[in-house]
Amino acid sequence: MKEQHIQYLLNSYKKFVGVDLVERKGIKQDFQTVEEADFVVVSHGTENDPILNYGNSVALTLWEMSWEDFTKTPSHKTAEEDKRERRAEMLEEAREKGFIANYEGIRISSSGKRFFIKNVVVWRVLDNDENVIGQAATFKNWEFL
Repeated sequence: MKEQHIQYLLNSYKKFVGVDLVERKGIKQDFQTVEEADFVVVSHGTENDPILNYGNSVALTLWEMSWEDFTKTPSHKTAEEDKRERRAEMLEEAREKGFIANYEGIRISSSGKRFFIKNVVVWRVLDNDENVIGQAATFKNWEFL
């Protein structure tokens, strides 16, 4: 399941952004590369209040969550309450355009640590039939506040 999801993320990134997120080497290797990357890769589904459905090891460490907790978390809870409106606007823009680049904002870990993220790319995630199944984001720049 996770391996197929990574393929959707990577294929969609290539479609919308125009370049590969990682060097592609096959399903199992792509999964391992994303899991072990030195940057964040996260995604959520299409629910009315989208739930996080993937976070690589850097994301889980940054948000201080286990896989089980992360994948039960509504994605809006990764942002501080007073920052959620701007986050929602950014997600809508990415939905409309297919992707956006250079987003920045403040996020919060499960223990309350605040961090500033920048140079974030957010993109729509499609399945093999071109159905929208969520959105994903990646970034390698963050700073604890």
